[in-house]
Amino acid sequence: MKKIINDPNQVVGDMVRGLVAAYPDKLKQLPDTTVLANKQAPVTNKVGLVSGGGSGHEPAHAGYVGRGMLDAAVAGEVFTSPAPDQIFEAIKAVDGGAGVFLIVKNYTGDVLNFEMAAELAEAEGIEVEKVIVNDDVAVEESSTTTGRRGIAGTVFVHKLAGAKAEQGGSLEEVKAVAERAVDNVRSMGMALTPCTVPAAGTPSFQLGEDEMEIGIGIHGEAGIKRKKVTSADKIAEELTMKVLDDLDFTGDVAVMVNGLGSTPEMELYIVNNKVQALLAEKGVNIYKTFVGEYMTSLEMAGCSVTLLKLDDELKTLLDASSDAPAFRN
Repeated sequence: MKKIINDPNQVVGDMVRGLVAAYPDKLKQLPDTTVLANKQAPVTNKVGLVSGGGSGHEPAHAGYVGRGMLDAAVAGEVFTSPAPDQIFEAIKAVDGGAGVFLIVKNYTGDVLNFEMAAELAEAEGIEVEKVIVNDDVAVEESSTTTGRRGIAGTVFVHKLAGAKAEQGGSLEEVKAVAERAVDNVRSMGMALTPCTVPAAGTPSFQLGEDEMEIGIGIHGEAGIKRKKVTSADKIAEELTMKVLDDLDFTGDVAVMVNGLGSTPEMELYIVNNKVQALLAEKGVNIYKTFVGEYMTSLEMAGCSVTLLKLDDELKTLLDASSDAPAFRN
């Protein structure tokens, strides 16, 4: 797979510098790290929000650094958790005296490294809380040692927790909102093509020209089944119904149809058309819809469908102002 890069072993550093160059009024890179922080951080008496993970999911996670969302994002190597010392530097950089909240996707490396960083921070007197996002319904709760994976639903958690912190919520209040978001968000994805990690130079898995993978992970993890490529409507129905079967979404929901890196917006809107029709048939009220690339997997072709069940407070937080580059309200 051809890529527009310089050195496959330097892609993360080059990307981080490029992000700062694109948003010099909003972002700063912490010295000798791959941490991108809000240029205004830390904000006194405001809960600081930190997320991150392996690179390759852009605009996640640095694209969500900004007023009303994250205060810092830690970029690991491609599909690799950032090291605890990098996360620790991010925590220190956003600590304004009200504590720091971590939003972690449910992968073993991320969970362990963020927990180690939290322990380092607490040893220096910084109060830290966290939430672990596990929205992927393709994985049964008990089928792995870590449980369900965190995928595109993580972006909604960033938005809701970030808005609560921006409103002046305490660390406990931010945690409560984040936990409610995690309890009420579900996602499922599919892939038409694999992706290629730059340093590896070969696809992470193989799919035939007429095959697709249902329930794929954002790092190329195996899905729940492989089948012949079918229509957008049938793909949308399979993903949406699996999500609906996992939680009672009666009431208002936010919808996200997310591209995995190489899916044209035209195709995402075609999928969204069917998702909207299915939800209307089921009596689910669509409060707000997001279509685009929010949590990608390098150049993988495919998409995911996310539903977030909303209450009155979550609606207000979803609608709250954000100036993060990849999520502007």
